[in-house]
Amino acid sequence: MAHYDLHTDQLKDMAPRLRAGDTVSLTGTVYTARDAAHKKIVAAMDAGEKLPFDLNGAAIYYAGPTPAKPGQVIGSIGPTTSGRMDPFAPRLLDAGLACMIGKGVRSKAVEEAMARCGAVYMVAIGGAGAAKAASIKNVEVIAYDELGCESVKRLTVENFSAIVSQDCMGGNLYREGMEKYKR
Repeated sequence: MAHYDLHTDQLKDMAPRLRAGDTVSLTGTVYTARDAAHKKIVAAMDAGEKLPFDLNGAAIYYAGPTPAKPGQVIGSIGPTTSGRMDPFAPRLLDAGLACMIGKGVRSKAVEEAMARCGAVYMVAIGGAGAAKAASIKNVEVIAYDELGCESVKRLTVENFSAIVSQDCMGGNLYREGMEKYKR
């Protein structure tokens, strides 16, 4: 296991090298999107419409932040359950998505798409949304404002910490943890 300080522009090249258990501090641009936004993004793909952001090399954080209090950039921004994005994730991965950040296990279809595309899945610690907010330096709603907290947002992050949970080579902390526990 290793630690990497990465700029998000490096994710496309680095994702295939990251392994389950590695820790990462991200600086750069990360987009938020949850299931309602994913459904709209895939519908836009199907219709041949312009997407809210370029998926190629992008990182999506499965989060719906709370409103910012006075003097804050953003409110609490903890991860949401990633499995809700599983019906959509393979399409986004095939379109170039390099990194997904959330919590919980992923489906076999997502694992296969990660292997095919050289992408990575990272987890952020659930329940630590207020602490995560400290790494967000700017936030801008860029699409689907009608979805409220689930709108697509462009975050500028600095030292956003995450753990590689599943890599494109089949490494999977969830599976490995369960196997160790069973012994």
